[in-house]
Amino acid sequence: MSKIKNKRCDLCNNLVSIRCRVQDQKLRDWVLVCRECWEQVKDDSQYRYGGTWKAKKK
Repeated sequence: MSKIKNKRCDLCNNLVSIRCRVQDQKLRDWVLVCRECWEQVKDDSQYRYGGTWKAKKK
């Protein structure tokens, strides 16, 4: 039986199967955030979208 490998959101720490890669423009660091956190920060010019990470089955 395959199992989906969930990872934690770098902002809210919830376990999720899909995360968005975003860059903090001020710190120049890349973080992986859940869709809910992305919805909250996407209109903030401090963050830039950089792709989507999807959990893979083991």
